[in-house]
Amino acid sequence: MIFLAKKFPLYVLALFLLVFTGYPFLYMVATSLKTQEEFFKAPFSIITSISFDNYFSVLEMGLTQYFVNSILVSVISVVTVVFISALASYPLSRMRFRLNRTLFLIFIAGMMLPIHSTLIPTFMLTQKMEIYDTMLALIGPYIAFSIPISIFILTQFMQEIPQALEDAAKIDGCTHFGVFWRVILPMMGPALSTVFIYNLIHLWTEFIFALVLITSPEKMTLPLGLQNFYGEFSVNVPGLMAALTLASLPVLLVYFISQEKVVKGLAGGAVKE
Repeated sequence: MIFLAKKFPLYVLALFLLVFTGYPFLYMVATSLKTQEEFFKAPFSIITSISFDNYFSVLEMGLTQYFVNSILVSVISVVTVVFISALASYPLSRMRFRLNRTLFLIFIAGMMLPIHSTLIPTFMLTQKMEIYDTMLALIGPYIAFSIPISIFILTQFMQEIPQALEDAAKIDGCTHFGVFWRVILPMMGPALSTVFIYNLIHLWTEFIFALVLITSPEKMTLPLGLQNFYGEFSVNVPGLMAALTLASLPVLLVYFISQEKVVKGLAGGAVKE
């Protein structure tokens, strides 16, 4: 009983945070299942009749194409970022050479750069390269601005892996790449998941670069496309909530599947034996 009494304030705080963070999502889903008439009659009610007409409507009006565009841009960018960052983090964390610290600090400095200050140069560069209003115009900046934080996370994680494992692999005849591919990379699951989820959430919801670099409706990503839905559904709130619910589901699903590895990665989980 004494133990429960000590923990009671924490339970109350946890319950408050659950309600505070969960209610908006619950309200969004509940509203998306209402008809327009039901919403005007009881806009703040949660329990109501269920109708999926709003979901069918938004899918018919172009949301599927925005989904495909966002999946293409996000997945290609994130996979490339994870691949490049993992390769760069290995020498920065496991090798000792003259410019090691300098290169690492340069990557850290990239985290401090306000990315939106590069909008005008990026816009001009994409026009000169003749890739403006294409998926490549987004993929390039997405990769570039995601690499610094990814290298930072992976480098810190790799430094916790025991040196003895690497030495044993070298004795068995492994090259540096062999050590990386067969020893280091298999142990990087939590950190790689963290980098993947972190960048996926960021790129899936990115709006400013998409707004500046994409103009064709058929090439818009999901956040940019939702702005158009907001105009179309300025009165139809349930329709807008249906679009927002569908936009949120992929990231939530990926996070729930990988949350254990993400927590381990953020905690720097590694073999410490």
